[in-house]
Amino acid sequence: MAEPAPPAEELALRRRLPPRLPRRPGDVYVNMQTDFRAQLSRCRKLLGPGGGCAEIWIHGLGLAIHRAINIALQLQAAGAGALRLAPSTSTVELADGLEPPGHPDGRPPLARARNNSAIHIRVCRAPPTP
Repeated sequence: MAEPAPPAEELALRRRLPPRLPRRPGDVYVNMQTDFRAQLSRCRKLLGPGGGCAEIWIHGLGLAIHRAINIALQLQAAGAGALRLAPSTSTVELADGLEPPGHPDGRPPLARARNNSAIHIRVCRAPPTP
């Protein structure tokens, strides 16, 4: 007979990393821990003359969606019409682990799935108008 699961009050929630898109040179994953100016500077360097990227993709998940949008709009405003934005949204399934504190008995952790919103913004140079 299997042992019953411990009560929810005795479990520690471990949030796991989301599955990522392929890591291309022009992909920028925005998060809330890194300074906004540093993320904006990285995007500018990638789009700049020595950056080597004709387009970049800015990815934001959950709370970082607003920051990703803000970075894209800052780039577009600084580009004076030379950059074009193409946003798309998606839902990402995340898996959280519920583990007993200390994990003493070696049982596999319980899993809980949840959904989170994501945004993917393509920033590319606009073709010159004739």
